[in-house]
Amino acid sequence: MKYGLIGEKLGHSFSKEIHEMLGYYKYEIHEVAKSDIDSFMKQHDFLGINVTIPYKETVIPYLDEISAQAASIKAVNTIVNINGKLIGHNTDYFGMLALIKRNKLDVNNKKVLILGTGGTSKTAYAVLSDLGARQILKASIIDEPGTITYEEANTIHNDVDIIINTTPVGMYPKNDGQIIDLDNFKNVIGVIDVVYNPLRTNLVLQAKTQNLIAEGGLYMLVGQAVYAAGIFLNKEIDLNIIDVIYEKIKNDKENIVLIGMPSSGKSTIGKILSEQLNKKLIDTDELIENKLNMSIAEYMKTHSEKEFRDIETECVKEAAKMSNVVVATGGGAILRTENVNALKQNGKLYFLKRNLELLTPTESRPFSSDMEALKKR
Repeated sequence: MKYGLIGEKLGHSFSKEIHEMLGYYKYEIHEVAKSDIDSFMKQHDFLGINVTIPYKETVIPYLDEISAQAASIKAVNTIVNINGKLIGHNTDYFGMLALIKRNKLDVNNKKVLILGTGGTSKTAYAVLSDLGARQILKASIIDEPGTITYEEANTIHNDVDIIINTTPVGMYPKNDGQIIDLDNFKNVIGVIDVVYNPLRTNLVLQAKTQNLIAEGGLYMLVGQAVYAAGIFLNKEIDLNIIDVIYEKIKNDKENIVLIGMPSSGKSTIGKILSEQLNKKLIDTDELIENKLNMSIAEYMKTHSEKEFRDIETECVKEAAKMSNVVVATGGGAILRTENVNALKQNGKLYFLKRNLELLTPTESRPFSSDMEALKKR
């Protein structure tokens, strides 16, 4: 491997696409088990690597040099190999700074809560300090010096102005996770979540429903990657490319989700969009029937609507975790808020409005088998 990313679990990563969009080198994703990190670092058979969870601190003893900024932060996410000499840097700093500035989030003189205590948490602390935060707290699930518990965050320190999540809670494939409930924090003006897959975690979605400044970590990921590439190649890269790559990745990854009444045309329009945009079509009713190994109409002869809706939710969440797809939902899928939230994590929802008299009842749709049933929907 010449250039790439190391981490313990990397199935969620977009880094290969981002780095290869720059066009300078081939970039590999390389999972390294904890038992193998020692031999990997001692062999240092690479020209440049990025480092992610859980090795941003682990790699430091293997380095010959470390930049002043990375040393101050005590976390490294970028390593360059110069004639066998390993030099560590922290480009996460620039990525997080770019993300905060992009959202025009005013940190100066604010009380900030950082969720988590790992390498990215240390980076966030450095950025917030440099931006003039009045008080910075770190919440930890274990008793660590210099941290507060999540219970203390929810009670004693629920007057914070800004929250930054640096934990992997809510990250693919465990998209349902949410480490705190923003209803407990009445003064919050902005939320940053470093998780970028899904594009919008439940924490970010909740913040948006409260009209707060809120964004996930994709822009940070792209920003740090561009800075890392400059270090790998020892060249200055035009930073305007950050916005270009960010928009391309976001548009590629974001799903188109079609919602609407039964027979409103979701499957038909979904097929057209799939072909024109080169995005795979996912029909949630087909997922359900594949799971049941029978038609929905047949299933409903012996089961309740709640039983069906529970299975539908499983399939909707399965579809919602995908990226770069067109999702055609069943007519009743949006009756559950958890389904809507799941679909919003990676998608934009489009309601197909069709006049009631133009809808077509059919026996294959047990909840819209006649016009009276349609009217009730």
